[in-house]
Amino acid sequence: MVSQEQRRRQLAREKFLRQQQRRTEARRKSRTRNSVIAAVLGVVLVGGLGLYTTGALEGDDDKTDANAEVTPSAAPASKAPDPCDKPAEGAVKSQTWKKEPAMSIDKSAKYTMTLDTTCGSIDLALKASAAPHTVNSFAFLADKGYLDHSKCHRLTTNGIYVLQCGDPTGTGTGGPGYTIPDENLKDASLKDNIYPAGTVAMANTGQKDSGGSQFFLVYQDSQLPPNYTPFGTVSEAGMAVLKKIAGAGENTGAGDGAPNATVVIDKATVTES
Repeated sequence: MVSQEQRRRQLAREKFLRQQQRRTEARRKSRTRNSVIAAVLGVVLVGGLGLYTTGALEGDDDKTDANAEVTPSAAPASKAPDPCDKPAEGAVKSQTWKKEPAMSIDKSAKYTMTLDTTCGSIDLALKASAAPHTVNSFAFLADKGYLDHSKCHRLTTNGIYVLQCGDPTGTGTGGPGYTIPDENLKDASLKDNIYPAGTVAMANTGQKDSGGSQFFLVYQDSQLPPNYTPFGTVSEAGMAVLKKIAGAGENTGAGDGAPNATVVIDKATVTES
């Protein structure tokens, strides 16, 4: 039989244990809450530090300690300035012919093609004896003003290094309406499938004897199969112009696109010397 006093003491003890349990639970919840707050604050602080560091590296934080040591980052890539002049007044002529022009050049003579471009004059010594059909075609096209006011529409800067011209449409698909045969594919200058810097060669569709009016100027040794008629070489001064054009890069950033430089052939002439 439990006395009234013993019962009172038992109830008091149970009340005390319940209070202790509640206090313990409250302290546990408080520690958990504080841990979460600390973790959140840590993320905020780290993020803030990252933003600050970024700002300092980019020079955006005007309040940075003048005595602090800051490592500068590389400037973001930007388009190089256009090194070329505005094109001469005039427009390309829309001309096509049904067949290759009749042979009119002297295969034993020396010929030069001059491209007066917005970026400077590019003189090409032509190989009339080794590539007579090609040289004859360009003499014909130059006389008709076919290349005048046309853009050099393609620049490659990765793997192969060429400036491509000769398409009045500027799309890479234009041509004079006729094709000419491949020539001079065993030229002594082509060794180990390398078209050396300074080579002038015909572009084609990948099919035999599919050259038209498009050609490319090699400004750095380029590995290509010997499938493109080499028909001339670029003068030393002309190479300097090509290097200037190449230095401005191309518009895709991937190494093959339209040149950033405004390369327009104001006038093309072929002369016998």
